[in-house]
Amino acid sequence: MSRIGNRPIELGDDVSAEIAGDNAITLKGPHGELSRQVDEHLTVEQQNGALVVTRESDTKQARAQHGLYRALISNMVEGVAEGYTKELEIRGIGYRANMRNGALHLELGFSHPIFFVPPDGIDVSAEEGGRGDNPRVTVEGVDKQLVGQVAAKIRELRPPEPYKGKGIRYVGEDVERKAGKTGVAATTE
Repeated sequence: MSRIGNRPIELGDDVSAEIAGDNAITLKGPHGELSRQVDEHLTVEQQNGALVVTRESDTKQARAQHGLYRALISNMVEGVAEGYTKELEIRGIGYRANMRNGALHLELGFSHPIFFVPPDGIDVSAEEGGRGDNPRVTVEGVDKQLVGQVAAKIRELRPPEPYKGKGIRYVGEDVERKAGKTGVAATTE
């Protein structure tokens, strides 16, 4: 029995849902619009200002998809209502980030700059660090999966290394540091 799948998804006052006959759901809110095709073993209904996901049978496939699609639809509702944000910080001397012509321009210690063009539906902004502050990159959008994927791709351009901690990391991420050749005790940053 899926405990997650049985919970109703509350729609706020500013979110509207449209369920098509081919089991497709479209959500509209102040931050945008998202659509998703729901599995054929499930049914989505709108009841009393909430969405309810039910399964037609008790087969293994239907049970496996019940909680998944309820969570995906819940993330869609939150995305169109409030949006999702991931913040990254860049650590390293001479490492810079700024926006040029709609592309993220990164200088990460390579012999060449890196240009990252965000996909449609994703807003990327860069904030240059002041004296003593690290540059920050903010990824925003309505699709939770796409925001996380774009942030991971940016982080992948120069992941934090364990000796000096230089690289791109999520804000608040702990990178375990290793001791160097001198045998200085390792720290967590």
